[in-house]
Amino acid sequence: GGVSRLKMGKLRAKHPHISAEVCRTSVGLSDEQREFQKVAFDFAANEMAPHMAHWDQNEIFPVETMRKAAQLGFGGTCVHPDVGGSGLSRLDASVVFEALSTGCASTTAYMSIHNMCAWMIDTFGNNEQRGKYCPDLCSMEKFASYCLTEPGSGSDAASLLTSAKLQGDLYVLNGSKAFISGGGDTDVYVVMCRTGGKGPKGISCLVVEKGTPGLSFGKKEKKVGWNSQPTRAVIFEDCKVPVANRLGIEGQGFNIAMKGLNGGRINIASCSVGAAQACIQLTRDHMHVRKQFGEPLSNSQFLQFKLAEMATRLVASRLMVRQAALALQEDRPDAVPLCSMAKLFATDECFTICNQALQMHGGYGYLKDYAVQQFVRDIRVHQILEGKSIWQKMRPLQNQKFL
Repeated sequence: GGVSRLKMGKLRAKHPHISAEVCRTSVGLSDEQREFQKVAFDFAANEMAPHMAHWDQNEIFPVETMRKAAQLGFGGTCVHPDVGGSGLSRLDASVVFEALSTGCASTTAYMSIHNMCAWMIDTFGNNEQRGKYCPDLCSMEKFASYCLTEPGSGSDAASLLTSAKLQGDLYVLNGSKAFISGGGDTDVYVVMCRTGGKGPKGISCLVVEKGTPGLSFGKKEKKVGWNSQPTRAVIFEDCKVPVANRLGIEGQGFNIAMKGLNGGRINIASCSVGAAQACIQLTRDHMHVRKQFGEPLSNSQFLQFKLAEMATRLVASRLMVRQAALALQEDRPDAVPLCSMAKLFATDECFTICNQALQMHGGYGYLKDYAVQQFVRDIRVHQILEGKSIWQKMRPLQNQKFL
């Protein structure tokens, strides 16, 4: 016996919103953290989830929805309040992005990148730069993109070739960046470029504004997932940028980029955790209504064990991510390897969870009417961007203080 498509349709219309109380995502959090976690969960359920499939299938960049999120303080989570930020901790931000990702992992992942750029400007910019860029970024009146990867330098980021030649009080940029989230639709580009010799010490960080002569964009990429955010190449052809737009000093750019990615890895991992949370909830609900051999799937001990394994992987991932967030917030010596370990573990394990959830949905899981397949497509790339999983394995070995 099966369940009618009408009944299954009613089930799939229900969004995979996860309440903190039911799924215990708030264990160990302070009362204040539980409050903004609930705000994020509610926003995900009401403002993101109902539109998740539409954004994906029509490749819509949901600008107005993100601006609503910014009104709740989610546009500049870790940015100082004096320039419009929320002044939250790394753990606070992780909690927020995990909750938002239950509504749409793709959109939340872009928001995490935007937040990373705002944090970089707030942290490494001077007061003039902070005052110029951060308020509009925190309100999401303007959007930001992080520009490190190039066609010839992905994991080997220190070999980047985009050049910035100093001419008077201007840098003249030439080169291109690849796979840039938000590229072409965003307003502010945080660009790592070569102002000196080879290697990481020759790299500086410039803020380039959309509309600057010499700045252009490639075609919009067609992607497996992450379709609610555009991805394009960013191209510089004799693009003149004021020296006043440089963050920090010459040669500091690679350090700025890596410090940004430490937090970025936690946030991307948090997005994977949120997606896995949603998929477990979806699967549990599906098992209660789907019948085979005369009884609900939920009566199958084999599937019960599978769900238990998925939940175990989820809790372990969340604990690793939150431990890394605390270490980074406290600037501990083991923070960098912990961020890499959390990113490696959570993105791998949570993809496994989502993929297993799709399998447990059977044929229904392969239909675009069901959210589980979108979570699978959207978080697959989390194992690639902001440091591929294989490269994250190098960091604990390289850190003497950790071992």
